[in-house]
Amino acid sequence: MGNLQFAYWVPNVSGGLVVSKLSQQTDWTFEANKRYAQIAEEAGFDFALLQTRFFASYGAEYQLEAATLASSLASVTSKIKLIAAVHPGLWHPGVYAKMLATLDHISNGRAAVNVVSGWFKGEFTGYGEPWLEHDERYRRSEEFIRVLRSMWTEEEAIFRGDFYRINGAPLKPKPVQHIPIFQGGNSKAAREMAARVSDWYFMNGNTLDGFKEQIEGVRSLAKAEDRTVNYAANGFAIVRDTENEALQTLRDIVSNADVEAVEGFRQSVKEAGQSTRDHDGMWANSTFEDLVQYNDGFKTGLIGTPEQVADRIIELKKLGVGLILTGFFHYETDLKAFGEKVIPLVREKEQRLKEKGVTV
Repeated sequence: MGNLQFAYWVPNVSGGLVVSKLSQQTDWTFEANKRYAQIAEEAGFDFALLQTRFFASYGAEYQLEAATLASSLASVTSKIKLIAAVHPGLWHPGVYAKMLATLDHISNGRAAVNVVSGWFKGEFTGYGEPWLEHDERYRRSEEFIRVLRSMWTEEEAIFRGDFYRINGAPLKPKPVQHIPIFQGGNSKAAREMAARVSDWYFMNGNTLDGFKEQIEGVRSLAKAEDRTVNYAANGFAIVRDTENEALQTLRDIVSNADVEAVEGFRQSVKEAGQSTRDHDGMWANSTFEDLVQYNDGFKTGLIGTPEQVADRIIELKKLGVGLILTGFFHYETDLKAFGEKVIPLVREKEQRLKEKGVTV
């Protein structure tokens, strides 16, 4: 494995990345996100992940659409790769393949996609789309990915599935590069899909043992498919000069949680975690504190001094994690601080491991 890569959640929805009433210096607007993207690029981040949201979701009253914003950010950056999240069912994969190929040309080969099978029933029914059973959503997502790949690689794509039909469709120009396909989910259906078709498997925040179990599970499934999958771990980063300061910030966020919104979110995602074949989908075992950060980011333990956080990241790398996805409370200051204080420490620690002959 080469050097770890770093990504950050683009705050393209209002309310930031925590369900808390505590005041935060994070803005959802284009001008703010343009600034954050340029800061992140300068600070050494490799990817920016743009969320997909269409309805207000426990604080996300305003949302900027991911692919459109990615295209805009491509024009004001030069290096950072832009991962646009997408919901199969709300987009046609042939049309979306064209959009991403266009983004790839605009950005000179910096397009990527995160295929999100969906947990928010209201967005689908609100737009008049059927709400599929959990595993069926993943079957649809797998077909969506297969159509993307077909459109990007074949002269005329032909696809016959249960959800999509492509009848000799051309796509010109083709993407500049192999567009990386990301995907999340913790259930058996999600892991099997990752093993068959995805380049990257995104994992919600977790303990080291939890990450190890997920990686080993998907790696085994991918081996049976004669494939290799890369692994990305989500973590909410609170980096301060002292551990006590970082932990106090966490306590403040949680103690000021919007209880009604957190409980509403818990009810909405309960089906995602409990309706699966194995009852082990995303959020199946999340506590109230975990759910204050939408994607269990506190669990990962990126909370403390720069040295402590860098050490934790190296432990994740040793498990097989190739990309760290970070969220922040105060984007105006925390994004830059992470790039200046944590990423260089991680690079130093990676170099020391190499010099010792440790292969990770």
